[in-house]
Amino acid sequence: MKNIKRNKQAGFTLIEMMIVMLVISVILIITIPNVARHNANIKTKGCEGFQKMVEAQVQAYEMEKNEPATIEKLKSAGYLKDAKGCPGKEVVIEADGTVTLKETETKTAADTSTN
Repeated sequence: MKNIKRNKQAGFTLIEMMIVMLVISVILIITIPNVARHNANIKTKGCEGFQKMVEAQVQAYEMEKNEPATIEKLKSAGYLKDAKGCPGKEVVIEADGTVTLKETETKTAADTSTN
């Protein structure tokens, strides 16, 4: 009889691989809803921060120039690079210097099509 030597290779069994996939799945099931839930909160906080930054730039402009600020004046004087800080909202500077973010009107394909 011949002695046949077999190489025993260490590896993962199917059960071990399935347990690892189960653990990864549970982690994903827990984290994905939390990320989606906090996404709206992150956007809101970002818009509030952008609004406060624009308010500070308006105050700085009015103190230096002694005239009311507008978006165009802030851009041309270098106080703002761009006024598109929040998606779907536009910056509005009131006459008294308060800054608000108003929803922009979006046109649908039905609104823009001609009959």
